[in-house]
Amino acid sequence: MKNSRTVLIDRHPGRSAQTIGLARELGTDPELIHEPSVGVVGTKGDSQCYLGVQAKVEAIHQTLKSHVGSEADKLRLRLVQPEYTIATSDGIRNGTREMRYSLIGREVTHDALCEHLEATGLAGTIAVVACDKPPVGTLAAILEHNQPAIIMSDGPIRPGHDPNTGEALDIVSAYQVAGNPDAEFRHHISCHACPGFGSCGGMFTYNTMQTFIGVVGLQPLEMVAPPSDDPRRLTEFPEVLVKHLASMIEKDLKPRDIVVRDSLRNAMIVAMAIGGSTNVTLHAPEIARAAGYADFWKEIITPEEFNHLSQHVVPVLTDARPYGKYSMVDIDAVGGVQVIVRELLEAGLLNGDVLTCTGETLAEQVKRLETKKVDGKVIYPVEKPYKPTGGLRVLGGNLSPDFSAILKLAGVEVGLEDNRFVGKARVFEGEAGLLKALDETPETFENNDMIIVRYEGPSGAPGMPEMLDPTSRITTLCRERGIAVGLMTDARFSGGSVGLVIGHVGPEAALGGPIALIEDGDEIVADLNTNELSCTALDDKATRDARQAKWDKEVADNGGIHPNCGIADTRLLHRARHTAVPATRGGGLHPNREVWVREPRTADRSGFSPKNKYRPQTDKTF
Repeated sequence: MKNSRTVLIDRHPGRSAQTIGLARELGTDPELIHEPSVGVVGTKGDSQCYLGVQAKVEAIHQTLKSHVGSEADKLRLRLVQPEYTIATSDGIRNGTREMRYSLIGREVTHDALCEHLEATGLAGTIAVVACDKPPVGTLAAILEHNQPAIIMSDGPIRPGHDPNTGEALDIVSAYQVAGNPDAEFRHHISCHACPGFGSCGGMFTYNTMQTFIGVVGLQPLEMVAPPSDDPRRLTEFPEVLVKHLASMIEKDLKPRDIVVRDSLRNAMIVAMAIGGSTNVTLHAPEIARAAGYADFWKEIITPEEFNHLSQHVVPVLTDARPYGKYSMVDIDAVGGVQVIVRELLEAGLLNGDVLTCTGETLAEQVKRLETKKVDGKVIYPVEKPYKPTGGLRVLGGNLSPDFSAILKLAGVEVGLEDNRFVGKARVFEGEAGLLKALDETPETFENNDMIIVRYEGPSGAPGMPEMLDPTSRITTLCRERGIAVGLMTDARFSGGSVGLVIGHVGPEAALGGPIALIEDGDEIVADLNTNELSCTALDDKATRDARQAKWDKEVADNGGIHPNCGIADTRLLHRARHTAVPATRGGGLHPNREVWVREPRTADRSGFSPKNKYRPQTDKTF
């Protein structure tokens, strides 16, 4: 074989015994056990996100089986049984301590698939993915294994509807009524917000990352947006997936041939253009690492270029939840994600020459799909966009010396004047304290408060939970009282969060980052003109040194871990406590916090530079 990662079953009777028996049970030719292996994998967990996965995996498995055989027109391959990974549910666990396992679930998915792909030695894989962390873990494992593979989204859930008002609902709707005093109304919304099955339907993290996977080239574009219950996912797409995988195997087209510097940049630009989740800046470094690039923010795109593109070049094209009106199902109805890609390609913002899993370039795939033009209602044109600037901004400043802090600008409703927010710090040593205050004393929150939630980072929580529950309550509070309240944290946010929320602030408090030194009443400035997040008090060296000395003593007196850190009471949480790397490096688990890369490679430049033909004055070379 060309690659030692492909495991062949030899003629040893011990090694052949179970493979012969398995082939008979699966209904395939036992003589094929000595050929390279192919199989289907899926992601499962405790929520509606995963309910449709098994049926799709089984449909693809049966389709693959029908193409495997010894005949001349068949694939001479060993078919293996489907395998599944496990994950928690973000939607159910948000606001609880179990949410610490969410991001860690990405790592668990990666590790489980690493074992399956490597130990089984698959020469071809089709993956069905649901929710938002397992798809990234799946893609990372596929990139490290680097044998032909293709991914299909399980698909988004359809919106629910309030039977009394007809209003479209989703899980964010339910979180946003958590502070409503009417218990019957709260229950009413929860009963109607999520009928059916599929992953979160707005432009939250799931659909941000599915779009990313499609644009980066490992998922056919037409498979991103259709809902989970779309019959094409069981009747039409399996045949297409098997056809593409067979072609990849024949051509020896591997994931790392597809996921290169420009395809990663394409995917990030599209994430900006859809007003995507802040989590993309956490997951993109992990995907890049798995593709062979150790440092996304140095090798693929710098914070300076990212902000230039988001601030001046890339507009938001979609009127999508949580900041807008429509869901991914609506995007599918007007032509799908490929419509967004076509619009950005024609404007000069994407490199159409990168390869995809279909064997075509990105531009060729868009053309073959006979992609429609934008409808102007759900998806807007680049020339006259839904919002003039991209949805994301990374911030430096004295609170974010790693340039890690991320703001979802597309979701900011109030609080910015002349692109600045100046607020007063209100500090909470963990999410639980904030939720208690929002539940019991919401009237104590004042206009221009900047809530600080710390010790919830990758190491501190541990696990870097997302904070859909508090952000949803704060959003509702601000809307009802007509005030602006910000929130910044070393944790992260759901793609469903809106408001002036800044996450991934690093270094995190548990590792002695400046966020640990903020005190109640400090002036906090978020300046989007300079892209800086700062605490005015920490500009004074004497003040900063005194606070640092106090923090250092608290850590020393507690055996080397700050007492405000969460309890790491399982082996998995203990592993995260001691191995989690910063958000800028993906937030993954690496021994000694040293990012590990399998077969590192150089991020070769193609010469393509994204430009917006409608804004020639914004052209800039980096």
